[in-house]
This record gives sequence, C-alpha cells and structure tokens, in this order.
Amino acid sequence: MKRSELFFSGIQVPVDFLMIALAATTAYWIRNIPESILFGNRLYEFAYGEYMQVVLLIIPIFLLIFALEGLYNIRTTRTFWREAWSVFRALSIGLVIVIVAVFLQKEWFASRFIIFATWMLATVYVVLARYLLLFIQRRLLVKKGLGVHRVLLINGSKKTRFFSKLLKQMPALGYRVTGILDTPDLRRVKEIRKTKGVDEIILCDPSVPDDVQEKIIDYCSIHNVGYSYVPTSMQASKIQLRTLGGEPLFEVAHTPLDGWGKILKRTFDIAGSSALIVLSSPIMLLIALLIKLEDPEGPVIFKNERVGADGEKFSLFKFRYMKWRLSTSPENPHYKEAIAFEKKLISERNTRKGPIYKIKDDPRKTRVGRFIERYSLDELPQFFNVFRGDMSLVGPRPHQEREVERYLEYHRRLLTIKPGITGMAQVSGRSDLDFEDEYRYDLFYIENWSLRLDVVLCFKTLGVLFRKRKNAR
Repeated sequence: MKRSELFFSGIQVPVDFLMIALAATTAYWIRNIPESILFGNRLYEFAYGEYMQVVLLIIPIFLLIFALEGLYNIRTTRTFWREAWSVFRALSIGLVIVIVAVFLQKEWFASRFIIFATWMLATVYVVLARYLLLFIQRRLLVKKGLGVHRVLLINGSKKTRFFSKLLKQMPALGYRVTGILDTPDLRRVKEIRKTKGVDEIILCDPSVPDDVQEKIIDYCSIHNVGYSYVPTSMQASKIQLRTLGGEPLFEVAHTPLDGWGKILKRTFDIAGSSALIVLSSPIMLLIALLIKLEDPEGPVIFKNERVGADGEKFSLFKFRYMKWRLSTSPENPHYKEAIAFEKKLISERNTRKGPIYKIKDDPRKTRVGRFIERYSLDELPQFFNVFRGDMSLVGPRPHQEREVERYLEYHRRLLTIKPGITGMAQVSGRSDLDFEDEYRYDLFYIENWSLRLDVVLCFKTLGVLFRKRKNAR
C-alpha cells in the first residue's frame, strides 16, 4: 500500500468529523435566524453548548457507519460518484439511528428541522470535502506520480493492448504500465519487479494453466504484489445457485432487468424523462428556432429509424444537425442523392471498426448542428422517446438496421433490453470507442444493472457532455 494512499485515507476521518460538525453548526445557526425572517414562533430554545455535546456524541456513530460502508478504503483508484453515493447512504442510515435515538431519549433536542437540515448539509459538506481531497490526490498522482501503481501486463495480445492504451490515456486511474510479457514467465516477472518495480500484475489471458498461475499467485502473496486476471465470459456472468429435484444447479442469470427490476427501471424512466422534458424545454425551443433560421427548408426534428429491444424498430427523435438537402430522411426530396453521398463519406471518412460507422469532419452539418452535436444537445428530443417507452434513460445505444445486420451473433445480446440515451459506453469514451469495447461495456451494464448504477451513470453523463469527442461527426 502506498504512503500517499495511507495519508489521504487517514486524513478523511478528521475531515469527515469536521464536516459533520460544521453541518450541525450551520443547521443550528439557520434555525436561530430571527423569527421574522425565516420562522414563526419556535416552541423552545436550547443552548449551543448542550446541543454540540450531543452532536459530538453522535458523530463517531456516523464515522463507524462510514467505515462499514467502505468509505475509508485505502485506494487511489476509487471513483468519486460511487463514493458520493456511499456517503449519502451512510448519512441516511445515520439519520434513521438519530431519529430513533431522539425518540427514545426525550431530554435531547427534538427539532425536526435541525435533524434534517444537518443531514442534508452534511451530505453536501462531506461530498465536497472528499471531492477536494480526491482532486488533490489525483493531481499529485498525475503531476508527481505520487501513489501511482506500477502494473505488469501478461498474455492476451488484444486485452494487453487495450489495457496499455487505456492506462496511458487515463493517468488519473492511478496506474502505470512498467512491463508487458507475452508469456507468464516467473523469472521475467522477478527481473521486471527488481529493475522497474511491480505493485500489481494483470493476467490478460485466463486460459493460462492453473499450475503456472499458482506459482505467480504465490510469488505475489509473498512479495505483497496485487494479482488480477481478465475473466472469460462465463466467469464474468452472474451465477445463481438453485436446486432441481434436490440436485444443485448453477444458473447463469441474464440480467436483473426482469420482474420488479423492469418495473423499477420504467418508473425511473417516466419520472426522469418527465422532469428533464420540463427542465430542457426552454433550450429545446431555442435550438429549434436556431435550426429554422439557418436552414428553414426541412423539419426541426429528424426521425431516424433504429432497432430497439427484441429487434423492434422505432423512430428515434433528434434535432436535425444536417443540411436538409443532404439529410438521409425518406421525407427529403433528394433522398437518393443523400444516401449515395453518405455511403461515399463512410467509405472515405469512417473512423470506427466493426458494424458501426462514424464520419469524421462530416461536411453535411450546419453551424448550429456542429455545436449541438458536439455537446449532445441534438439528443434532447429523445426524452420523448423515453417517455413513450421506446427507449430508456440508460442502456445500450440504438443502432440502425443496416448496422444491426452486420452484428455477429453474440452482439445481439444488446437487443435484449431497451436502448438508452446514455450508458456505460457513452461515459467511458462515447463514440471514440471501438464497437467491441462498446459492446463489452454495455454487456456489463446488462448483467449488472441496478437503479443505483442508472443514477450514477446519469450524473457522470453531465461531465462527459462537455468533453469534446475525437470522432465528432
């Protein structure tokens, strides 16, 4: 374990303590704003000193809950959004405990406002403080190499190239590749560890014989080196144990999005899309006006046929970002010429591998179109697709029929759930990813869905929107 990781994990404890105490003080101060400004008559008063004695007694309970939630995990590579969700959950559990304690301990203060205000403020304060600490830690990691994990990649040429490229492009993940081995040669592992240093080994090919792996695992255990391996599709699947006639069976679970999972996700989609339609309506009206002013010939909304869940087709709504005469809409009088021109562009400027295409420096785009597509504002009308039930807020991207026809058989697992406006692939590289990498992210989402994951991905999407794509059309 790195010293910097120990330091930043250790300092989180007093920082969390101070942030919760500050939240309690802020809530007390707000409650005691003159009555004429904020509140009516207060039923009773209590001294700040007595109040803080109770607060200081309760804070260690919150810190214990934080520890049980894994919030003091000593790793540089933790993710902020997952940590923020854990903070919210831990403080909510603590809130329930406080409410019960106040109910049982009548002599304690019983201000409902101060309890709930402290909970809300503590969530904000703790998350912001942790974000600042994580920012400083990542800054030192990227600029100074403080706390970086030296990783050795073994076997699997394709996966090795993927991890090598990923860790080089994203230094904030906290890893630096110190060596790549074609075969799991323990003698070479020892040499690289002695000359360059190795904190973790990633085996990129799980087909390596068990006896060879055992030797490397034993070596890693003796020398405190981390060991990970890329699983096969079967090893990565969700496995459930059940019995049939008294005999145990391992069942491969396709997705949690069955039964109540599907109901819960649909409820989230309806509530989320409704709110987002209302919030984004002024922006959508402005975009519609700008599109009409620049290119008044065609419609504002471009309807593009896509393939959804179970292979059913639907019309995907987007703001039109292309010149109408070059648009591939069947309603375009120059449709045949537009299709021919698109095929020419695909053959000359396609930047993606596999069945999906992406045209670099697409000359068909308008000035307004370039802007709205760069920041994904062209996709705002898809909230109506979600509300109608054609799509979900989160899921695999919907593809055109001609793209789906080029799928390999295993790619069709993407069609087992509703497509989404955003998803794991979008927040992990958007259109800059190769299709196989996109498929791998989306498959992980299908097999590991949870409502919490949907919420996290929606928030992460906000940050991705302002990151320019390499392969923007």
